[in-house]
Amino acid sequence: MRLYVLIPAALLGLAPLACGGSDPEPNNPSQMQNQYGANQYPPGQYPPGQYGQTPPAGQYGQTPPAGQYPAPTPSQPAPTQTPAGASGGNATPIAPAAVAMATPVLTAMAASEVQGMQAEGGAFAGQFQDGQTLEQPFNIQPGKCYSVIGAGVGITELEIQLVAHTPPMPPMVLAQDSTTGPNATLGGKGSCFKNPLPIGGPAKAVLRARGSGMAVGQIYVK
Repeated sequence: MRLYVLIPAALLGLAPLACGGSDPEPNNPSQMQNQYGANQYPPGQYPPGQYGQTPPAGQYGQTPPAGQYPAPTPSQPAPTQTPAGASGGNATPIAPAAVAMATPVLTAMAASEVQGMQAEGGAFAGQFQDGQTLEQPFNIQPGKCYSVIGAGVGITELEIQLVAHTPPMPPMVLAQDSTTGPNATLGGKGSCFKNPLPIGGPAKAVLRARGSGMAVGQIYVK
């Protein structure tokens, strides 16, 4: 009888060691979750102020609410400007008769500016946009003296140059007008350009317009 009583008592004394321990089993996720209280908050959320909490709007690079900051203004390229005096391309050649309203002006200029000189070839004319040029080729003769007159309609300034060009040499400006306005004279009133060389060569009279319109020109020689 004594032995029968001692065995159950021994078993009862070992029971707390086998079943009553409070330490969680190693690597048991369910034990660890219960230990740290993770199940107190919905999945993916954390207690306020603790690690991993989403920062308030506008902090740490978060996109601010719509309308809080003005949208950036796209950059605009700076407008391109043509420098003064630069060529704006070639004018469109037209028949001198198309500039009939300038013919009386050109006739009056010839009578006062190039007396005693003869026309070198025919008149030449063009339709201009601002900065465009019109060229009239001719052969400059040795010992001869040259003048060029021009009249414009609609343009604000007409410029005239006398240019020698013998390829492969670059063009060389021989003379240029000093007048202002829509009408121009190069070498007028006896101050024509004289070729100082004993030989001739290719040359051209160049009209350049400021503003849009038409212009007609004529080369004279003596």
